[in-house]
Amino acid sequence: MQLLDTHLYEANIPHDLRHLIMYIARAAKYINYAIRTGDLGQAGSMNLFGEDQAALDVLADQIIENTLIDSHLVKAVMSEEKREMVMCKCAEPKCTGKYAVAYDPLDGSSLIDVNMAVGSVFSIYEGGGFVKKTGRDQVAALYTVYGPRTTLVYSVGKGVHEFTLNDVGEYSLTKKDIKLAEESKYFAPGNLRATEQNEGYKKLVESWMSDQYTLRYSGGMTPDLNHMLIKGNGIFTYPPLMPKYPNGKLRLLFECNPFSYLIEQAGGAASNGEKDVMDVEITDVHQTTPIYIGSKKEVKKAVDALK
Repeated sequence: MQLLDTHLYEANIPHDLRHLIMYIARAAKYINYAIRTGDLGQAGSMNLFGEDQAALDVLADQIIENTLIDSHLVKAVMSEEKREMVMCKCAEPKCTGKYAVAYDPLDGSSLIDVNMAVGSVFSIYEGGGFVKKTGRDQVAALYTVYGPRTTLVYSVGKGVHEFTLNDVGEYSLTKKDIKLAEESKYFAPGNLRATEQNEGYKKLVESWMSDQYTLRYSGGMTPDLNHMLIKGNGIFTYPPLMPKYPNGKLRLLFECNPFSYLIEQAGGAASNGEKDVMDVEITDVHQTTPIYIGSKKEVKKAVDALK
């Protein structure tokens, strides 16, 4: 049984990045406990997109922000739930922060009250910001899933690895060097309303059904892409919807870039329909993008169908 900290150390990951990942893993433990014991209702507030916030949305955001700041390893912290970036200020020499972390504190939080899996997603860059960078500038990406088991999946450009939180509060390695097959029989079609205005998308979904692909769609990006990685194949799509979501609904910085990094590391692909998602320049921290992500041949098939 290899523990997360040992794995990171033996992979020769830079000291500060290794410890930053361990701080994130610690935050996930607190969120895991909160989900199992906390308030599953609404917080009575809205995020900047006008969406009702679950009480656990707010709590998870606070847990992650406080943990990252307390690490003294970050210069900047950006949450999907907030409008402004938090610049970390602390006294030298204790503060050696060199990273900027963007995160979605609780992806799929609308699934909590029906007891389905949810997750947290993290994107790590060097420096003090994100604008004018691309997903290629990420130095690490990871996510956690809070389901029957709590798992953490990460990559620093040396493959994709899964760890499971055990009963004594340690993360042990359960899958090493996760790989995606080029073809798939699983499909997760987001934004099916777009089939009414996009004939290409309608035909694509119909082709999956006629070819007897297996539907695996929960309504949460994190559990759906986790299914894809753990099963070793799949395709997830979220096209634009006019006029409400002309650039898709999913956020480039908080969701699409970190998952694209992980999927590419596993041998898959991620496209916005015109180029690789990770080649899109970040012009606004809350910008959105269409995304077609998963097994390489399936992504190409989706992009070709939607052109």
